[in-house]
Amino acid sequence: MGPTAQVNLNYNLTWILPVDAGFIYLLRFHFCEIQSPITKENQRTFYIYINNQTAQWATDVISLSGGLGRTSYRDYVIMASGSGQVDMWIALHPRGESLFRYVDAILNGLEVFKLQGHEPNNLAGLNPPLQQKPDVEPKRVPGGARKSKSGLLVAIGGGFALMLIALFSMCVIFRRKKVGKSCCKTNNGHLNHPACDLVRQFSFSQIQIATNDFDEELIIGRGGFSNVYSGEIDGGTKVAIKRLNQESQQGSHEFQAEIEMLCNFHHGHLVSLIGYCQDSNEMILVYEYMVHGTLREHLYSTRNSPLSWRRRLEICIGAARGLHYLHTGTEKGIIHRDVKTSNILLDERFMAKVSDFGLSKAFPAIDNTHVSTAVKGTFGYFDPEYFLLRRLTKKSDVYSFGVMLFEIMCARPVINTELADEQVSLRDWALYCQERGVLEEIVDPCVKDEITPECFRIFAELAEKCVADRSIDRPTMDDVLQNLEVALRLQDNNNCVGRPSSLQIIGMHSDKPSTHSIISVAAQGEIFSDIMHLEGR
Repeated sequence: MGPTAQVNLNYNLTWILPVDAGFIYLLRFHFCEIQSPITKENQRTFYIYINNQTAQWATDVISLSGGLGRTSYRDYVIMASGSGQVDMWIALHPRGESLFRYVDAILNGLEVFKLQGHEPNNLAGLNPPLQQKPDVEPKRVPGGARKSKSGLLVAIGGGFALMLIALFSMCVIFRRKKVGKSCCKTNNGHLNHPACDLVRQFSFSQIQIATNDFDEELIIGRGGFSNVYSGEIDGGTKVAIKRLNQESQQGSHEFQAEIEMLCNFHHGHLVSLIGYCQDSNEMILVYEYMVHGTLREHLYSTRNSPLSWRRRLEICIGAARGLHYLHTGTEKGIIHRDVKTSNILLDERFMAKVSDFGLSKAFPAIDNTHVSTAVKGTFGYFDPEYFLLRRLTKKSDVYSFGVMLFEIMCARPVINTELADEQVSLRDWALYCQERGVLEEIVDPCVKDEITPECFRIFAELAEKCVADRSIDRPTMDDVLQNLEVALRLQDNNNCVGRPSSLQIIGMHSDKPSTHSIISVAAQGEIFSDIMHLEGR
């Protein structure tokens, strides 16, 4: 990609391939490490994204192929949904510079095979549009005078046509600007945003039935602009239903933002949107139901059993993966802007999923490093630079995540006005204790004896770096994820001698994809026989 690591981390190596919708495609990635300085595993590792979804977390070419100059390939199968011709996005992103010497990504070759459509034995592709021949051949006009007259008529006609095109273009631009101000305006209760066609539209009566006419006893969460109810659809499928305040302008913005976010982006650690309802000026979102509720409900002021330290680490890693996908796995990058324990949901296996994208912000351009915007979020999790300078960056999410790490470790609110002045802010109090070497004294007593010294050191230092005053001093979300994985491995290695760790070693090859919508066929081996010749073809 380039010689500068920090620049490489801000970009993806991206290919956009036009393909026919409705077909299954086999993508074969060819790898061969040819740079002589790179001879060992974990020197260069990168992510693979297909259609804005994570296909491979850690790709290490040396690990895949077995050494310098050796060839290997990796296969993925993906369905191109939609109609007509669509774009397939392929992107590579280097892993962070804290553990790897070369912050870069490579791809030596890519083959795309169209397999078949939805119908069995259907090998047909879409036919290109026919080039129709004119019914009558144009007549030749003899004579120089006629040519001159014809040329004058053509010039006049061409000028008139250009003027019409200019007027039409101005009308289109004006219309687009007008529409762009509200891309999710409704048409008879249906959102016009293209991605909205991918989710289900509910009528208000269906929502009333699902929530027993918004029974107060079914409320499982309350927010500044909404209530969340548990409900049932389709004869027993449990869902979470968020009803936003009709009178709130902020609620309207949140509704549109969540629709756009969750319709466009899908990941195993992001909560899934099932559908929406906008009948009778209602703004209602229907999500997958998360059995164990929010992370905060398992930390303090709760009747739930305390989470083990290992489970807390796994939850931190899951949340970090979701945020890392938002930051790097999308075309422009998304800033969540409201990272906190009440926005981390837990499913039946306690797997963490990031939720509540009402305040999320996308970068307007790929080369921007920050977004200037009014301050929104939750007090106690605010990035100081964002609060003072109105500069929102990906490191703003990292700061909030760092506060959340202290909250998970200490099991207390991030702001507690009932405590002594120096202890009101958890972040400030934790840094004070860390500086004096007594941080372990404020750790949650329920897990204090479970944490191994090595794991505690990594976790505490990571949280401290995340909440640095200056964004430039904070790690990236990629660095955060790697350090949490190391902390979990250290925890397992100390507690379970002889038992294999549940975490994959960084750089090792995994046959399993990271998301349900990309299917790995677990093929790995030597390159095609007709590509083994090193000479150019």
